[in-house]
Amino acid sequence: MRLTGIHHLTAVSADAPGNHAFYTGVLGMRLVKRTVNQDDTSAYHLFYGDGVASPGSDVTFFEWPVDRERRGTNSIIRTALRVSGEATIRWWAGRFAEKGVKHDAPAVRDGRLTLDFEDPEGQRLALINDGGAGDAHPWDASGVPAEHQIRGLGPITASVPVLETTDLVLTHVLGMTKVREYTLPSASPVHVYAMGDGGPAAEYHVAVEPHLPQARQGAGSVHHVAFRTPDEAEYRGWAERLQGMRIPNSGPVDRYYFRSLYFREPNGILFEIATDGPGFDVDEPLATIGEKLALPPFLEAKRAQIERGLKPLG
Repeated sequence: MRLTGIHHLTAVSADAPGNHAFYTGVLGMRLVKRTVNQDDTSAYHLFYGDGVASPGSDVTFFEWPVDRERRGTNSIIRTALRVSGEATIRWWAGRFAEKGVKHDAPAVRDGRLTLDFEDPEGQRLALINDGGAGDAHPWDASGVPAEHQIRGLGPITASVPVLETTDLVLTHVLGMTKVREYTLPSASPVHVYAMGDGGPAAEYHVAVEPHLPQARQGAGSVHHVAFRTPDEAEYRGWAERLQGMRIPNSGPVDRYYFRSLYFREPNGILFEIATDGPGFDVDEPLATIGEKLALPPFLEAKRAQIERGLKPLG
């Protein structure tokens, strides 16, 4: 068994209409599933991805009426999105300047040209040049030209005060390989762990920052990160592995669009292991996914009640 990369990342928003406008309008991503948090159906769960809703392309959001996050350690501090080519990075810098998006100048970090930016709620993001490796699935209706569109998730960077216990979970439990180190502009050391065949779509970066206060989740924070497992057989293997190692976990959870396992690493960050399938087109045609509220069968009887509690996205 081995994890193959980042499956999705789920963050927190307090403004679903504004969130939708930014990720589809400014970033040009496709809303690939418009649904609700299955554990709190009063909250939207919005999934943004590539043109065909590929596993590994999704940035997702729960909408909760919460204050902004308090930044600090014991948290995920930046989500990278992959694009192809230095010219594309510079195109995005111009687009951000034009649209008033908070951003830094492009810079080389960890050997890749990187453009740090934030969404309107302070969600810390980055575009990285992935060199065009692997498949790309542009969205025809995007306002961003196909050659400049976001291709999928890149490395996820977390902050912890102590590396050793996190390292044990990443390497001995999840089978990741520590491949290199680099330093952030803040001088914090970062340790890079690779999954599967490695590369920017399959890396988890860990910054060691014991000097920071503990983060508090809120709008602009990350709720959890999910890692990819290809099929049901390996998913069952992961469930048995966590149980056999006596790691507290959720046990198997059927999210309908994929299967999930949840547990926290020792510094408190929530991890998920998620299957690549069945996929977001299991209940909607691929051509129209995301256009209407989709509910898994076990929530369908509550549709009218759920719809009354949600605000229009616009």
